[in-house]
Amino acid sequence: MNASFVVTKVVSALLLLPTNLILLCIAGMLLRRAFPRIGMSISLASLLLLAIFSSRAGALLLVAPLEQRAPPLAAGAADGAQAIVILGGGRLGSAPEYDGGDTPNYWTLARLRYGARLQRQTGLPILVTGGAPEGQKLSEAAMMANSLRDDFATPVKWLEEGSDDTEQNAKFTARILAQAGVKKIVLVTDTLQMPRAQMMFVDAGLEVTMAPTVFFSRDRLTILNFLPSGEGLRRSEYALHEWLGILWYRARHAAAHYRLAA
Repeated sequence: MNASFVVTKVVSALLLLPTNLILLCIAGMLLRRAFPRIGMSISLASLLLLAIFSSRAGALLLVAPLEQRAPPLAAGAADGAQAIVILGGGRLGSAPEYDGGDTPNYWTLARLRYGARLQRQTGLPILVTGGAPEGQKLSEAAMMANSLRDDFATPVKWLEEGSDDTEQNAKFTARILAQAGVKKIVLVTDTLQMPRAQMMFVDAGLEVTMAPTVFFSRDRLTILNFLPSGEGLRRSEYALHEWLGILWYRARHAAAHYRLAA
């Protein structure tokens, strides 16, 4: 397993929901001995935020602004594109119903389903991208190609199997497609990830047409959406991960440009 991958995951866990608010609540409890009012306020605020972001309605505070940056693919928007690129979204390991092999998780399946639909509509060749950062024998790209072939009767032309994260997805994909003379792509991933992914693929030298899937902000709101739930927390965690990823990527690139200018 890649050491940098492990470190990134540990740091992310500390910064993301619900761990960040749990740690904030603990900090508030520790402060109560010396500063009772401040400590109590911090603890109560952390619990209140956890309750808010654990609801689907509260998750929209983080989700909606991201999804507004990635509108659905419009008719004719893919004209002139030369390939479809589908990003991996994770896997379910050792699935017993699939003879103990790894299978795409529901995030990846949603991307594959939409990518297969676009391939039938456009006839464009597909590249799937995703490595094996946790040391699995089968890369995510190979797993996705198998699913497209077996589950969606859709061929895959290129596999990018060396990447550990979205930035590497973009860089390694651009190298493969450059050899085939491909410059303009239709990029398929979740709507929440699309703003960050689009930015990285453009920086890698590709012209990107966004083809997002899985929209949360278009759900019909009911009274039940204001109750805390595992699904609400999952959406908030995902959106916060993307916001932090965007900020970190921009900060690193701004620092790099500053060093070059200096």
